[in-house]
Amino acid sequence: MGFAQGVSALNASAANLDVIGNNIANAGTIGFKSGGVQFADVYAGSKIGLGTQVASVAQNFTSGSVQTSSRALDVAISDGDGFFRLASPEGEIAYSRNGQFDMDKNGYIVNTAGLQLTGYAVGANGNLAGGTPAPLQMPTAAMAPKATGSVTGITAQFNLDSRSTAPTAAFDATDSSTYNYANSVTIYDSLGNPHELATFFAKQAAPVNTWNVHATVDGKPLDNGGVLPAVANGTAIGSLTFDSNGILDTAIVGNGVLGFKTPGFALGNGSAPMTFDMNVAGTTQFGNANDVRKLTQDGYASGTLTSLAIEPDGTITGKYSNEQSNTLGQIVLSSFVNPNGLQSKGDNVWAETAASGQPLTGTPGAGTKLGALVSGALEGSNVDLTSELVNLIIAQRTYQANAQTVKTQDQVMQTLMNMR
Repeated sequence: MGFAQGVSALNASAANLDVIGNNIANAGTIGFKSGGVQFADVYAGSKIGLGTQVASVAQNFTSGSVQTSSRALDVAISDGDGFFRLASPEGEIAYSRNGQFDMDKNGYIVNTAGLQLTGYAVGANGNLAGGTPAPLQMPTAAMAPKATGSVTGITAQFNLDSRSTAPTAAFDATDSSTYNYANSVTIYDSLGNPHELATFFAKQAAPVNTWNVHATVDGKPLDNGGVLPAVANGTAIGSLTFDSNGILDTAIVGNGVLGFKTPGFALGNGSAPMTFDMNVAGTTQFGNANDVRKLTQDGYASGTLTSLAIEPDGTITGKYSNEQSNTLGQIVLSSFVNPNGLQSKGDNVWAETAASGQPLTGTPGAGTKLGALVSGALEGSNVDLTSELVNLIIAQRTYQANAQTVKTQDQVMQTLMNMR
């Protein structure tokens, strides 16, 4: 018996203990993948082996359990073998299963080491640009306001009660006896300032089934030329005519667009002149109470980004203080034919190598090889503590047994030395 076998086994056992200790130490590390030592025997042209050696340390890339989190930028990869694709400020690419992200002062989504999450940005047309993934940067500036627009600017559906009687006095917005029904909606100018558009409906005695429509903006009535006078007047902005079944005659109002297209009226606050239409297709005149069934408008004030939401396909949606939302980008994932060929770099990231093969990059989603994203969740370590503690006992016994072979060899050598 020689010392070589025992010494090689002690070295290999020490490496095994190191790997097991590293697994146990990272049992709570998000996205950590456990490792296992693979041994190989050693022969040198003889039938008697020279011991053992560490052939490799293989990593176990099975998914860890998904844990819920209260942070929107915590993201887990579910049911797939994809990796988050990260880039350093210098352009070096790394990969990770740790989905703990934050936003830095410049709006980039980064991990704890400052590496930037990559994906597809949004183009000038508001659509995802695709192409080569780049660091995802969320807007830090406020969303610009949008003025209430034309054609689809205001969409409304009313029911005007056919049982109503025509008022006898001329319309006056301050006198409810001069109209049968009124409703209002907030509209926005080009500076994002809100204004109240009130619409009034007054049934006519003749022709039958006809209603005059009046409107005011901030209490000042619009006339049929789109002018905003400072005092009330009785001029209608248009009219609605219904058939004998209470259905709106769209030929009269022009494909359902209420009878005025404002040519632009100044509000006197420095904003651009407002121009909008109101579409009332679907408005009826039935024998039911006056009612509004739909009333929307497409303008909004400026707003700041308040929160982010990440969809299973990686789409990032920003929610703003003005109750609007925008698509801000899309996260991509990468997979490898041989993930065990990846090089561990520390800080929960790996780097591509020739052994791993080139990354296969795409968008996540349910049923894809890459997996889907779960927002407000994290993938825990896949370390099985029970198995590791059992392995620790076995490794300890193996080390002790091999130490005994060295001790025995020492005793044999000592016996030989004493024979002189």
